[in-house]
Amino acid sequence: MDKQDKLLDKVSQKTHVSKEDILSLANDLQTKDLKDEQNIRDFVQKISQLTHKQVKPEQMDKIIQIIQNNQVPSDIQKFV
Repeated sequence: MDKQDKLLDKVSQKTHVSKEDILSLANDLQTKDLKDEQNIRDFVQKISQLTHKQVKPEQMDKIIQIIQNNQVPSDIQKFV
């Protein structure tokens, strides 16, 4: 099993989202303009639905601000 599979397994276990859904989200994300607020809102809503977690309006605004200002941490493994 390579590093990508191990990371996907960890994310899947922690989020209870299938690896297939994670990969689908990643593919979807690659085709979106992340400077477009509506694209970010749609993407976060998809994640919210898959994880059964509600995102409050103030959380959504903060997520949008972080993504648009390119403040997303590059080392995702420290979050898993």
